[in-house]
This record gives sequence, C-alpha cells and structure tokens, in this order.
Amino acid sequence: MADDLTERVVEPDTYAVSAEPVLLVAELSGALALCLHDERRRVGGLLHLRFLDESGRPSDVTDATLSGILVVLDRFKRAVLGNVAPNDEMQARIIAQAPPPTDAAEPSASLVDLIQADLADVRILCGSQTTRRVESVRVCFQPCEGRVWIARPNAASGAQRSRAHHG
Repeated sequence: MADDLTERVVEPDTYAVSAEPVLLVAELSGALALCLHDERRRVGGLLHLRFLDESGRPSDVTDATLSGILVVLDRFKRAVLGNVAPNDEMQARIIAQAPPPTDAAEPSASLVDLIQADLADVRILCGSQTTRRVESVRVCFQPCEGRVWIARPNAASGAQRSRAHHG
C-alpha cells in the first residue's frame, strides 16, 4: 500500500502534481494542504500554503496577498487539470492546521474560504477540515487514487523520500 510508494515532500508555498503512484506529504504548521484529484485521468496534486505571518499570527487575505495566492492556485489547478474542463469526477479537500485560538482576532476572510470559493467558481466542490492544536499535522496524499489522510507528525514510514520541486 502506501509503504511501497516513493514519498515526495511538498514544502510550504509549493505544490507537486503526479499521475504516478507516489505519496505526496506536507508537514502543516499554520498552513493548509489542498489536495485536488481528477478521478477520470487518475492525476492529482497537493498545494501546501502557509497562512500565518512571520509573527505566527493569522494573516488577513489582503489585495496584495490575494493576487499572489490566486496566481499559485491557478498554476496548481492547471498543472492538475491540464486543458480538461472540470468535471463531476474532480475531488478537492483542504486540510488545515492552526494553533488554538488566542486573544488575537481571526482573519476576516480565511484562506480556506478563498480557495473554496475559487474552486466553486469552476464547479469543484471542496470539503475542508481544520485542526486546531500546537503540534504540526502530517498530510499524506496519493494523487493517483485520490486518498488523503492525516498521519502522526514526522511519522516514519517505509516510503522512500524525495523533495518535490514544483511550484
């Protein structure tokens, strides 16, 4: 199963796309992973985005950050979808990790909301799950199968590791 797959680590603010049987992994800490899968073409990708600023506080989605995020999101969608129009066999899932709430105000528009709205514009439904804890979350995604799960942070696996260089 997953232990036999080559593991590709997707660093923050990058993405990886594959039609090969690999395991895409992102270590989330104040970040999210968007997993997008095209069942018909058996291709998928993982986009790893940070949403905390340098101080560790949630950052607002401003006009300045919005344009950069949308550029990366559009490149990622094109890499997964190619020239194919989105169809009923597209699946999307966002898994986010955020620290427990503090006295600091939450962002007025969250990155999760922004991505879900962008995908809804092209008729791709996207579920989401946010984990609020201090520890990081390790997201594992099999792009060919569309399987996504949360593993223990820094969990040792039998998978071979390599770094993703996309994005």
